[in-house]
Amino acid sequence: MLVEVSSSAQQQLIPSLQTAVEPKVAVLLNANARQVTDRTLRALTHVVSPEDLFVSRSEIDARRIAQTVVERRYDTVLCGGGDGTFVAFATEIIRQHKRAPAPRPRLPRFGVLKLGTGNGLASFVHASPQRGHGFLEDVLRVRSGEARPRTLDLLLVEGKRTPFAGVGADARLLNDYAWVKSNLGLGAAKHLVHGGLGYFSAVAFKTLPYFLTHSTSVECEVTNGTHSPAYRLGPGGSPVGEPIAPGATLFTGKVMIAAAGTIPFYGYDFKIFPFAAKRPGMMHLRLGAEPPSRILANLPNLWRGRWFPAGIQDFHAREVRIRFDRPMPFQIGGDAEGFRDELLLELAPETIEVMDFGRVVN
Repeated sequence: MLVEVSSSAQQQLIPSLQTAVEPKVAVLLNANARQVTDRTLRALTHVVSPEDLFVSRSEIDARRIAQTVVERRYDTVLCGGGDGTFVAFATEIIRQHKRAPAPRPRLPRFGVLKLGTGNGLASFVHASPQRGHGFLEDVLRVRSGEARPRTLDLLLVEGKRTPFAGVGADARLLNDYAWVKSNLGLGAAKHLVHGGLGYFSAVAFKTLPYFLTHSTSVECEVTNGTHSPAYRLGPGGSPVGEPIAPGATLFTGKVMIAAAGTIPFYGYDFKIFPFAAKRPGMMHLRLGAEPPSRILANLPNLWRGRWFPAGIQDFHAREVRIRFDRPMPFQIGGDAEGFRDELLLELAPETIEVMDFGRVVN
């Protein structure tokens, strides 16, 4: 449900913050995010008016909150949680905005508060860590006008707006993590299978055993969209060779991972898309077929976006269709979405503005 903070929390508000401020800012929280706790809520009530603070516990909540955001014409919305929280709120807000009667309000700017497990977008916009209540400083920077916006393209994947999505090894880990939380995270063991410990458990008990007993690659065909050329990228991110014509085949062969992003990072500052956000209106498509042993040997450079072996191929594209010879694990914005044997990745028709805390005006 849509949750209003309690009257006791209202009494904790600094009186000067109860008056109207510019810009008009809403904070949208995912109650299921790891760091969205009662303590977090109490801290936020000191810098956010109760009517501007929303907590979602379900997809229905997110839909109702998005409708309220559009109706109230907020200038900026700050999403508290991980990348999946941003995906859910951004998708619903954009959907509700398109349905709004004319004249439509301006689409609000977006921001993220680093309160989840996977925080790729938070890394991209230099959001403050949760420790020391740094997220409160980010709220105040937005409200005071110190943080500056930057434009961002998003992917449109199965109706969802997301900064990244993928099929293959990364999504298998996420699917395994979801399985571990659902099957092992019960009772007193719940805190042991969330966050870093949860990912470790997934790797140790599900993902690694699978890779030791199954092939890690699958036959794949990637076709360019029908409207724009695509570009093969060299190690420095510049195009190499001739542009790939609309409708042409980008790749045929075995891959371990096929993923795309409009930001460089997955969670934990993993720079998997080093050429994302370098060319407006293009996603960074990455196809990987390196064996697990070489990936492990070069993991630090891969993590920093500095490893470009022959088995990793990079492209800039607006739309691609990916087909596999068997269903592969699939993720959107870091959330496991089951399995797919065919997938369309395309740029969303609209760009958004996101608040970048690395561009604070002193």
